[in-house]
Amino acid sequence: MAKPDPGSDFWTLIAPYTGAISAVRHTERGYSSDVTAIVECAAGPVFLKAVREPSPHSSSFAREAQINQYVTSVSPALRWRLHDHGWIVLAFDVVSGNYADFTPGSPDLPAVAGAVNAIGAIDCPGLARDWRETRWDRFTDQASLLVGDALLYTDINPDNLIITGGGALVVDWSWPTRGAGFIDPACLVVQLIAAGHTAAGAEQWAQHCTAWRSADPEAISVFATATVRMYQHFETRDPAPWRNAMTQAAAMWAAHRSLQA
Repeated sequence: MAKPDPGSDFWTLIAPYTGAISAVRHTERGYSSDVTAIVECAAGPVFLKAVREPSPHSSSFAREAQINQYVTSVSPALRWRLHDHGWIVLAFDVVSGNYADFTPGSPDLPAVAGAVNAIGAIDCPGLARDWRETRWDRFTDQASLLVGDALLYTDINPDNLIITGGGALVVDWSWPTRGAGFIDPACLVVQLIAAGHTAAGAEQWAQHCTAWRSADPEAISVFATATVRMYQHFETRDPAPWRNAMTQAAAMWAAHRSLQA
């Protein structure tokens, strides 16, 4: 279901940036936003995402705006941003394409793996030096193996990769961090298993990523186990069906890593 219209005050607020608006198409995705819409306007079409303050997502909006200039090789460019009258608004170039299909045999898989590898090729900018990845730390006593200097995206899923004529673009950079480079390919592995791949088959796609091929196998296994524990923790707090699916996928992967060892 598309999000409700934010009201006339919102459209008046952004009018200096858009000019006359001819059409608005609200979108279903964007679960952390109060507004997600493609807006046809005098200044040219933009994809808007916005959140009302106070919001637990304010910091992620700030990070997405800050990191954008460094990731436009794999992501739509930020056209403008607005923080006023209780709203945070980000406006991006519109991407034409389809959400990626992660299922076995999908023709999108080479582009998906290529996009994950391209993220790994981006130099971590100075502003991200203090954004150390810590979300898996409390689920392992070997968190030192997850430390690194790579720029991480970490939110890999079919809704966040758009297949275009030129490959795949990565949207919704809500929580970029710095850590071990294999973490993004590892996140792809879990998503592929959840989409129907075997653990071995999913890891074959991760092999397309330089950071995966150069990683310490023990570190990958530690991450796999920590991922199971993380999803189990979140599923206990909120037993949504999709959380259960991710827990099962992570458990399949961890079991595969254990058998390999």
